Amino acid sequence: MDAEQMAGRTAEPPAPRDGGRPPGPAKPPSGRTPAAPSAPGTSVERGLDRVDRSILRLLQQDGRASVRSVAERVHVSRANAYARIARMMEDGVIRGFTARVDHERAGQSASAYVTLKIVQNSWRTVREQLLELPGVAHIALVGGEFDVLMLVHTPDNRTLRELVLGSIQAIPEVLATQTLLVFEETDRVPPAL
Repeated sequence: MDAEQMAGRTAEPPAPRDGGRPPGPAKPPSGRTPAAPSAPGTSVERGLDRVDRSILRLLQQDGRASVRSVAERVHVSRANAYARIARMMEDGVIRGFTARVDHERAGQSASAYVTLKIVQNSWRTVREQLLELPGVAHIALVGGEFDVLMLVHTPDNRTLRELVLGSIQAIPEVLATQTLLVFEETDRVPPAL
């Protein structure tokens, strides 16, 4: 997969690195009927089988894996693996390819989960404003004692304080925040096949 695909900037399926050509109009894998392309934000009801899940696990372990190596590891042809990856990208199952980052080594030594209570029915407005802030890694609308849970990474605690007190709390629809400092974090990588 090339750098653009790994960065998630394209919806094109990964091209084989082994000199093979991308398959032409391929017969749908496992006898599935191809579905019409879905609009962003919609879901297509096509289930994932064992091979699809194995491909996903391999790509989560190494988003740079070639189609050939993925196909060999899940015991399908390159064309079949390519078609499955393309279908999962089209369906929005695979949203892009990215790198796992050690935030401390990348100069982002302060990390925190920030919880927010927000004005009812203001989620979309708040989300758009939060996405504009530097250091925001993840935002989720949740149920429970608070409404929004977000993960942020900043260079230091001073910058973190400015982000929470100066930027997040300045959003009119944010009623309250709570900051939970992260002392250590570990990303779960799916186990090898």
